[in-house]
Amino acid sequence: SWNEQHKKLTTSDQKGLIIVWMLYKGSWYEEMINNRNKSLVRDMQWNTDGQQICIIYEDGAVIVGSVDGNRIWGGELKTQLCKVQWSPDSKIILFATLTGEIQIYDSQGTYVSKLALKDVPGGGYNIVALQWYNGCNGYEE
Repeated sequence: SWNEQHKKLTTSDQKGLIIVWMLYKGSWYEEMINNRNKSLVRDMQWNTDGQQICIIYEDGAVIVGSVDGNRIWGGELKTQLCKVQWSPDSKIILFATLTGEIQIYDSQGTYVSKLALKDVPGGGYNIVALQWYNGCNGYEE
């Protein structure tokens, strides 16, 4: 996940090792390393201003950290996660589950609600991406 404001790159490997990289004098250096060793990292997203990153694990673990490497909050959502997305104002975080639900939390980790999705013939969802829409082209009812 790229942090445009601070020019940092956050990566994860298949074993869950997370590295925050920074570019210094033309070379990439490891700024922070975290290895939870419990579950697969499914997604990670920086918020709009680049001050916070949300990292989700398949087993439901969530970590929100600051750009300087400090943990802001962490928790367990008691469901398998697959995608995460910040709202444009960084006040809301959406979590998509492997069962096709979208759960809404505030930026401090407090549950808000579930997002109602339109019915799909045959049932079930396989959520492959989350993206906020700014409404500039109108809305479909």
